[in-house]
Amino acid sequence: MSRVVLVEDSSRLAGMIGKALAAAGIQVDAFERMGAAWNAVSAGSYAAAIIDRGLPDGDGLNLVRRLRSAELSIPCLMLTARDALHDRVDGLESGADDYLAKPFPMEELVARVRALMRRPAELLDIARAFGDLQLQPLAGCASCGIESITLSPAEMEILSTLVSAQGRTIRRTALEHAAWGLTEPVTPNALDVALHRLRRKLLAIGSKVRIVNNRGYGFALIQTAARA
Repeated sequence: MSRVVLVEDSSRLAGMIGKALAAAGIQVDAFERMGAAWNAVSAGSYAAAIIDRGLPDGDGLNLVRRLRSAELSIPCLMLTARDALHDRVDGLESGADDYLAKPFPMEELVARVRALMRRPAELLDIARAFGDLQLQPLAGCASCGIESITLSPAEMEILSTLVSAQGRTIRRTALEHAAWGLTEPVTPNALDVALHRLRRKLLAIGSKVRIVNNRGYGFALIQTAARA
């Protein structure tokens, strides 16, 4: 069985999620607080994390930020009673990979978790390059010279797809499918948020590589003449 970590303070909801995932062949280690979940994730090996935003010890996004700061690229699905667009964008900006508003059908949660669990296994342990940019998929990072940055699984899938295209334009729908493995993106502008994060990260490591929008068609990588 695969194993995921669940951070949810409602014992009733945690039990329902655990039962639904167990029926799909996925084991669940459930915790009510972020501190205990952090200890488990940093010490163990999990295929994905399901994290509620409203927890007794704070906003679940703080746990996602801590995971990303520690360069732990475990896929994270956020659960929340908040359904405003800016709340969903906040989650994606913090490094979450998917977002599910309560109430939700258990079948949808299982499908989302399965999609998140598939992505890392599909990555090849091969360094991929475009210009001065190097990707290490299983390490979950990108580098330019001696500088490197951690990528979330969704970011890695998007950038890996663009790098593999070697400057050719990739349609928006193809990037969405690569990142989330779902018929629809997690939010209407989920890809735009992820691309915005990636552009900032490329700048942070001093790469000359840029992600450009060929309007009406898709996105591609180019290498600029000078670092900006």
